[in-house]
Amino acid sequence: MTKENIPALVASAILFAVVSHAHEPVTRARTAVNIPDVPGFVTLKCDFHIHTVFSDGYVWPTVRAEEAWREGLDAIAITDHIEYQPHKSDVNTNHNRSYQIASGRGEDLEVIVIKGSEITHEMPPGHLNAIFLTNSMQLAVRDWREETRIAHQQGAFIFWNHPGWEPQLKNNIVTWHDEHSWLVEQGFLQGIEVVNGRDYYPEAHRWAVDRKLTMLSNSDIHAPLNMDFHVHDGDHRPLTLVFAKARTSEAIREALFDRRTVVYSGDKLIGEERFLKPIFDGSVRFNRTSVTLKGRKPVYLQVSNNSDVPFELERIGVVEGVNLPGTLMIAARKSVLFDLKATAADASGEKRVVVTYRVKNLLVAPGEGLQCEFPFDITFTPASSGNN
Repeated sequence: MTKENIPALVASAILFAVVSHAHEPVTRARTAVNIPDVPGFVTLKCDFHIHTVFSDGYVWPTVRAEEAWREGLDAIAITDHIEYQPHKSDVNTNHNRSYQIASGRGEDLEVIVIKGSEITHEMPPGHLNAIFLTNSMQLAVRDWREETRIAHQQGAFIFWNHPGWEPQLKNNIVTWHDEHSWLVEQGFLQGIEVVNGRDYYPEAHRWAVDRKLTMLSNSDIHAPLNMDFHVHDGDHRPLTLVFAKARTSEAIREALFDRRTVVYSGDKLIGEERFLKPIFDGSVRFNRTSVTLKGRKPVYLQVSNNSDVPFELERIGVVEGVNLPGTLMIAARKSVLFDLKATAADASGEKRVVVTYRVKNLLVAPGEGLQCEFPFDITFTPASSGNN
């Protein structure tokens, strides 16, 4: 072999490696989202605010359906803008077209694709999403009041998008306007994004609680998903958990109008206690709840979490006669230790104790964590002589 032959051989080796790799099968795998069902309903994982090249997004509609399948979603809504069409020189401006393309791929993958559109105006009222539309083209009128009326006539579920979006705020204050009151009074506004992308809006959370609006958490994705969310490192897009009677588009619509949702963003769940508590109870299990405490020797229980959500607990108050963890992090899909110890070495007898914790990352209101209770049946036995 001469030196002159080496570059050619290296180039051939590189070409062979590239060609060989090009013919390797691509793994297309779905990662499930592990959050339990609540009694009487199936928990569906949904994203109701998504863009494609048919407005200001950067991907073809079929990509959105495949991204959703890979990330374990049950349903998405394609919500391209009505008024804002920056790619109109390059793609069709038929407002129904992105849904038509995505829904076929969704059918193949068993991902429910919902027809929607984003009604796009300055604040107030800002941006509104209308989903479960029958014909998005009819919304292409100038007046937002007329648009929402038409969407309502089509049976749409309408919600306020990113109410805390900085470009539309005045003096950086998140404000409920008279226009939003009008929409509610007309029956044209049923929901609000408590989370959009990575942004949580406590003001919107409070309005949802006080005004009985459906809470939503959506990605508002424009770029390819993995450019905004590191899905291979445990990061996930924000999701709306919908508690539906069946895994169908109509069941999702019925649940949204009935306010049966929870926001899932990062490691937080945000919603009403009637849903957060059964999710927590369905996720967390102790290996046993009856223990014998001998003297002041600690006993270790195991508590497991079968969901994808870690739970951050903080004890409320004290339990007389027993030392228990003041804080506890129950990691996702892990088991952790929970230690108990009698406060007195000579304690004796039997006692049922109930310890109350606040789950700091399950919010029933802004800054207010869900309260949970753990009951234990404890038998106290005095320590042997000389044993502390």
